[in-house]
Amino acid sequence: MSEALRYPVGRFQVVDDDRATVREASIASIRQFPEALRAVATTLTEVQLATPYREGGWTARQVIHHVADSHVNAYVRTRWLLTEDRPTIKAYDEKAWAELPDAALAPVEISLALLAAVHQRWATLLEALPEATFARELVHPDRGPMSLDTLVQMYAWHGRHHVAHLGIVAGPRP
Repeated sequence: MSEALRYPVGRFQVVDDDRATVREASIASIRQFPEALRAVATTLTEVQLATPYREGGWTARQVIHHVADSHVNAYVRTRWLLTEDRPTIKAYDEKAWAELPDAALAPVEISLALLAAVHQRWATLLEALPEATFARELVHPDRGPMSLDTLVQMYAWHGRHHVAHLGIVAGPRP
């Protein structure tokens, strides 16, 4: 399988240099992500929504619903991290979630609207936090300790990653 199809914007890598600048850009990315996703998603036809972005991959519809599932979890994880001492979060089987009937059948507008609301709340929260808060950690059962800084970078990347997948399905624009 092509690495470029699986990771069209490259694999996630934490950026440790100039954390404040990277954080600011990541939060801005989280704030604007729903618009970027909507811009691509609303161009897709029903046939394209039923098309996988790569062989063995999810359909475009599943990708859109997956992003909503993932980012809702990330928002809740952020709130746990801010209100509990180094919480251990619950992992979930994203593949199994993407195969549930709503991910295959529900209109994408449902997840686009959900993402717009969640990202507005999430970005507003992140923008209001003092810098020291971004060093707080949660513990992921599979990945281990993760700071809020890393979580924010990861989900900014995650959004770009899946917008690029949808761009593959959409194809070149005239």
